[in-house]
Amino acid sequence: MQEESFGWSRFKKKYQVIEKWIDRTWIIVLLAAAVIIFTVNLGNLPLRDWDEGTVAQVAREIWRAPLGSGRWLYPTLWGEPYHNKPPLVHLLIAWMYSLGGVNEWTTRFPGAMLTAISVPLLYCIGREIFHQRFCAVYSALIYLTMLPVVRHGRLAMLDGAAVCFFTVMMLCLLRSRRDLRYCLGVGIALGLICLTKGIMLGILLAAVAVAFLFWDTPRLLTSGYMWVGITIGMIPVALWYACQWWEYGHVFTKAGMLDQSLSRIWLSVEKHSGPPWYYIAEIFKYTWPWLLFLPSSLRLCWENHNLSWAKLIVVWMGVYLVAVSAMETKLPWYVFPIYPALSLAIGAKLAEIENTPLTSSYPRFWVAGLAIQAIIAAAGSIYYHWGTLPKPDLQLVFAAVAVTMALAAILAEQGDKQFLKVLLWGSYISLLLLMKSNYWVWELGERYPVKPVAAMIQRQVPPGTKIYTSNPEQRPSLNFYSDRPIISASIQQLQYYWQYSPQPYFLLDESAFHTLQIDSMKLLDQTQGWKLVTKDTNRL
Repeated sequence: MQEESFGWSRFKKKYQVIEKWIDRTWIIVLLAAAVIIFTVNLGNLPLRDWDEGTVAQVAREIWRAPLGSGRWLYPTLWGEPYHNKPPLVHLLIAWMYSLGGVNEWTTRFPGAMLTAISVPLLYCIGREIFHQRFCAVYSALIYLTMLPVVRHGRLAMLDGAAVCFFTVMMLCLLRSRRDLRYCLGVGIALGLICLTKGIMLGILLAAVAVAFLFWDTPRLLTSGYMWVGITIGMIPVALWYACQWWEYGHVFTKAGMLDQSLSRIWLSVEKHSGPPWYYIAEIFKYTWPWLLFLPSSLRLCWENHNLSWAKLIVVWMGVYLVAVSAMETKLPWYVFPIYPALSLAIGAKLAEIENTPLTSSYPRFWVAGLAIQAIIAAAGSIYYHWGTLPKPDLQLVFAAVAVTMALAAILAEQGDKQFLKVLLWGSYISLLLLMKSNYWVWELGERYPVKPVAAMIQRQVPPGTKIYTSNPEQRPSLNFYSDRPIISASIQQLQYYWQYSPQPYFLLDESAFHTLQIDSMKLLDQTQGWKLVTKDTNRL
């Protein structure tokens, strides 16, 4: 009996070693695949407006500030206090500037790497909640091949980092059910979320975790270890907010906590609003081809709602989606934290397909959906080949999508489960081709290119000088590249500045240039339909 027990113990130990080796291999493979797709061609396109331009400028001012200035604690934007978000990601970018200089690659790299790390982290979450490894593998690969995840994760924004810290928090939360030491990780991750996107997002994501524990493991809600871990993690957050309030007083309370955070619940900040189904529409637009499997995936979750994995997915998606949908301010990247839960749900369904014996055919809805996507992608490839402005890069991307969807549709029609591998590989290759092209930041094509205009401004305008423009739309990327603040102004305001400023600099479009009734105007330079003018002091 003792020999049998000893033999079983050795077999169990050997099995655990093999299991750990397989898990580590998958983590390395997933991380390598994520790093490739999140960093390829990362610095070849200019920064886009708003988030990227603003984040980069705040980071540059931190980097430029002398040691001991406290700029890392009290960040600024064009010399004025920056209350929008805590500066954790800005600090990482400033550190990259000190290593590699100020450029697009160093600006985007910290967020891209953190988002890439969230891919193997999601695999680890899958290994905690699913009995089968296939579920975790499929979940991570689906997450890796979602267009909004890859695109927004590569941008110099805060959302990829916040989602990375949230996956750390959920992984530690799941592991704390069997090892209370992971409660410390829950608190630290929550603190990192608050120092990235602010305390409002921290409260919302903490609500997701609390709702899951209340349903699945309520004993952890009363655990002293959990609350000690959360307290330790939140101490830096409390200190940062206390420092801001001590330095700026009620100005920070209003600008940093009310106007830029809480007011987004009931007010449309900067006119970014939408209907309650706004985020459902975002998911519908950008999660193909995986959206085909979402209805059956949600049904599978509901059928297994008594299991931990289904509870986690239902709470994660339900609580977060309802909360952000109820907010008045709506932006596409607010839905980012939904995608890991969405991937877990679909991953569970695909693993079920993997374990199901071969069938004569899969649901007609899947086959038809794949075929329709193949036809649309083929039409797109033809259009970008024969259109008025041929774009070979986009033609290749659409061709890859068309081939992937067509092969997957044929295999699904034949009942061959290999169609899942085709979808995963084809989606990854298609996304990789898109990221290697010059079209993955497609917003750049919606406005005039800023780099030529910024170069003109740098040649003609002294550093630190304010420039007034007739463009009613602010362009933070132009400000960043020109390294000068550019302020929108009406015709009346421009006339006022011209009259009362000794040496004003105006950036004017053609209409404003001819409409503006001012004397002694000197044209310094022009490009991209914009004219840079100032006073000709010799004619005064």
